[in-house]
Amino acid sequence: MALDTFRRFQKHWKRNVILVYVMEVFFWLTQVFILYYVLFRINAGELRFYVFAACLLGFSAYQVFAKNLYKRLLERVIFIIASIYKFLYRLVKAIIFTPIKYITQLLVAVIIFLFNTTLLVVGFVLKCVYFPLKWIFIRIYRLLPKK
Repeated sequence: MALDTFRRFQKHWKRNVILVYVMEVFFWLTQVFILYYVLFRINAGELRFYVFAACLLGFSAYQVFAKNLYKRLLERVIFIIASIYKFLYRLVKAIIFTPIKYITQLLVAVIIFLFNTTLLVVGFVLKCVYFPLKWIFIRIYRLLPKK
C-alpha cells in the first residue's frame, strides 16, 4: 500500500532526477525502519525465516487481491481531498480577497474623484479671482504714464 501511494505521488517530482533518488532512498529506509521496529516490538527483534516468508506472502496477497481496490480508493480519496482544497481556496478567495480587492479599487476611485474635484474647484476659484484681478491690473497699467 505504501509503495502504491508512493508511486502515485512520484509523478509530481519525476522531472528532477536527484529528487527522485533522494525520495526513493528515504522511502525505502522508512519502510525498513518501520518493519524492523514492528519486528522488535513483536518478537524482540529476532529475525527468522518465517517472518520474511510472512512479509513476502502478505505482499503477494496484497498484489493479487487488494492492489486494484486500494488504487481506486486512493484515487477517490485524492480526488475528494483535492476537491475540498479547491472549494476552500475558492471560498477564501471569494470571502476575503475579492472584497478587499473591490474595496481597494473603490477607495482608489474615490481618492481620484476627490482629487479631480478638488483640482476643478481650485481651478474655478483661481479663475474667478485671477481674471477680475487681471482685468483690474490691465486697466490700472493702461492708466499709468508711459514714462
